[in-house]
Amino acid sequence: MTKKSNRLSRRHVLAGAAAGAAVSSFGFPAVLRAQAASIKVGILHPVTGPLSYSGTQSRVGAQMAIEEINAAGGIKSMGGAKIEALLADAQSRPDVGAAEVEKLNEAGVAAIIGPYASGIALATTQAAARHGIPHIVDVAVVDQVVTRGLTNTFRFGPGLKKTVDTAIENLIKINDGAGKPARTVMIVHEESAFGSGMATTLNSELPKHGFEILETIKHANPTRDFSNIALRVQARKPDLLIPANYYNEYVLFARALQQQRIVPKAIYSILGGGASSYKFVKEFPQAASYVMDCNHWFDPRKAAALVLKEKTEKRDLFYTYEVFMNYSCVYLLADALERAGRADRAAIIAALASSTFDKHVMPYGPTRFVNGQNEGAQPVTTQVLDKDIKVIYPLAFASGNAVYPMPERRG
Repeated sequence: MTKKSNRLSRRHVLAGAAAGAAVSSFGFPAVLRAQAASIKVGILHPVTGPLSYSGTQSRVGAQMAIEEINAAGGIKSMGGAKIEALLADAQSRPDVGAAEVEKLNEAGVAAIIGPYASGIALATTQAAARHGIPHIVDVAVVDQVVTRGLTNTFRFGPGLKKTVDTAIENLIKINDGAGKPARTVMIVHEESAFGSGMATTLNSELPKHGFEILETIKHANPTRDFSNIALRVQARKPDLLIPANYYNEYVLFARALQQQRIVPKAIYSILGGGASSYKFVKEFPQAASYVMDCNHWFDPRKAAALVLKEKTEKRDLFYTYEVFMNYSCVYLLADALERAGRADRAAIIAALASSTFDKHVMPYGPTRFVNGQNEGAQPVTTQVLDKDIKVIYPLAFASGNAVYPMPERRG
């Protein structure tokens, strides 16, 4: 990307404006004076670079919510003010993400939503804190995002420790229910804050529950050839294989396992980059079959979640967690704006801190932030069954029954 294209110019701002504003035949807002009442919100994700797929999906989810809110009359307590999206690209790099926050601050945003990846979030939340900008974090599971005392930071989804604790709890139930066939584990993880943090936590926690970790393998991000790592897995023959990587690497690794006919008792992901992805299931159904994952997911019992799935698919897009997480984050912000009654950063931070928002599409309770972490957030365990993704734990949200150990996969 050129330096020029990275500037948050006035044209960039106009291009990022939320749908619902009147547009003239020349492509510019027809009633420019209405922009003074708009609420500028930074939508910051990695839409170029190695994380571009997830970043683009995240952006789409946020834009869909903004379109709906504006079409429904905007923020009522502020006279129907519309949300104006200022789109920013972290380019899959923490330093660029932080630089984009500076540009968004200069543009006068009331809040920022994003930025998907943990490494980027560590930089963007710190940068936003310097300016008192409320920063709603969509995913970014590394717990340091919310343990540094940044009062401007609010993570909507569950953090790494809670997700790992839930994943291990569900794994033990699945393994015990099948007669404890799995004892040995291999972990394959990408090298950034997310993958490394996951590996460290698993190495600490799994042995406490009777699992033996045979080997932990770190790989670069990006990596395009997993044949050697697959051969190492084949040689060690672990009962459980736990990948921790982003979408592209996850899929390539899973395909390498399938091609070499490596079938452990389970591929059990925790926040797996591809495991809970309809794109993966559709494009590589054999490699995806029976893969389990403890991850962010929508509540299959909620009508609104299914309506959003249909809307997403009508755009020829896959309904990934990036979409519904960011969709919910925008509605969380809209709820805070309604209660704040003004686009003042301090007022928005106060409103978020006292949030009880529950109009989301997630399997969560009401939003309750404690030190910036949403205590109502809950991950679930899914499995790819019959070319679909089913919730298998907790049973209160289940839409399918676990198949374990994993049977032989063909093709």
